[in-house]
Amino acid sequence: MPKDILLNAAVSRSLKPVDPLVDSFADSLPVSLKAPSDVACGSSDIVAEPSRRSFLKQAGACVGVALAASKAPFVYAKKQVTLRVLGTHVTLQEELRQRAMADLGINIIYEAKGSAAVLQKASLMPSSFDLYEQWSNSINILWQAGTIQPIDKTRLNHWGEVNPLTKTGKLTPEAKLGAGDAPYKLLYVQPDGRLGSNSTDNLSFLPYVHNVDSFGYNLNEIPRGVPYTTESWGWLLDDRYRGKVGIVNAPTIGLFDLALAAQAQGLVKFNDIGAMSRVELDQLFSVLAEKKQRGHFAGFWNSVPESVNYMKTGRVVLESMFSPAVSALNGLNVPVVYAAPKEGYRGWHGVMCLSSKAEGHVADAAYDYMNWWQSGWPGAFIARQGYYISNAERSRELLSADEWAYWYDGKESKKELRGTDGNIAVRAGDIRTGGSYLKRFSNVAVWNTVMPTYDYSLQKWYEFITN
Repeated sequence: MPKDILLNAAVSRSLKPVDPLVDSFADSLPVSLKAPSDVACGSSDIVAEPSRRSFLKQAGACVGVALAASKAPFVYAKKQVTLRVLGTHVTLQEELRQRAMADLGINIIYEAKGSAAVLQKASLMPSSFDLYEQWSNSINILWQAGTIQPIDKTRLNHWGEVNPLTKTGKLTPEAKLGAGDAPYKLLYVQPDGRLGSNSTDNLSFLPYVHNVDSFGYNLNEIPRGVPYTTESWGWLLDDRYRGKVGIVNAPTIGLFDLALAAQAQGLVKFNDIGAMSRVELDQLFSVLAEKKQRGHFAGFWNSVPESVNYMKTGRVVLESMFSPAVSALNGLNVPVVYAAPKEGYRGWHGVMCLSSKAEGHVADAAYDYMNWWQSGWPGAFIARQGYYISNAERSRELLSADEWAYWYDGKESKKELRGTDGNIAVRAGDIRTGGSYLKRFSNVAVWNTVMPTYDYSLQKWYEFITN
């Protein structure tokens, strides 16, 4: 067979689509993108043409169609990725979802629940979510249940910017590590599959949003205290506020608020508040049950909006609180102070975890979303409600000098600052209670924690809130 005929046949075979989607797409092309009518790409018509010049011209036309067709399935048949994010109202906010979808070009579904409900669902149904957002105290439960997979550190664009708090446990050498599940203890997946503090390329979570928590109190009902001096966790169990106290309904969070309060009041003493024994838990819940029977607690809230409502309606005058609730109430002209307890804060660190069932395009989208969270804009957004981001310097340029000075440096605000809801959250002359980022995170008493006695503490907690 002549060489030209062999060449023509080879080109013909190479241009024939192997995917039926290519054929269907090529058939749907407008006339301007199709080959000339006298050319049947991939047919014997090319072979029958005796002119080499004519052959090359026709082959070129066919190559144009083939190139368009080779890209066509991606465009024509591409199914938009939907990323399902399970978490709490703390980070699953509509403004963040809308901005992420616009920036990433993917569909994102947020499912926000109370912290206990979120943890329960994630630990039992990994196929129900792609990314999980909550706090570091949930890591051990999810890891042991096998519902999350390691995160490849090399796929995180801004990992080198993450500050030492998560990586080493301290922002400064003088800072307290805090009892319990300090996040650095759970960050890295070790070669034997356990979680630990020795650096590896596999992470159990993406460190991002974090803060220290305490309680808020209404200045219309309670005189302003002195940060780190008179403000005390003990106020939560003070008889002066009987019937007006709210507690977060979370056995790995509210438990520590009440344990810190009981210890501050001298009612119970713990050997290690981050790992309470069964005997210590019995003593604590005996005290709490007695308080409850006397009508001390006004309620146990399950979400940030619910905590806002508790304070706004006067149901409580002090309660466990998260920073966005304080900002929201101040924006509604309810004068709430976020206490800086002399015993130290309860610290928490947000974790973003990858479902063990996430793979392919969904996993790719999840990494895109994780990188988006550390890209600057989200960190600036959450700063305006009192939260910190692990690589804050990238967000700094998106905050005004006054915003950075107030939220991160703990300096007096020179003018009014607005929260994420557009309302005034900070008045001119205000100073953030607890001071700067460094000072606040140098005074962590205990981290949100799942203790070795978790199952027993869970049992005691639900007995306490239901009886």
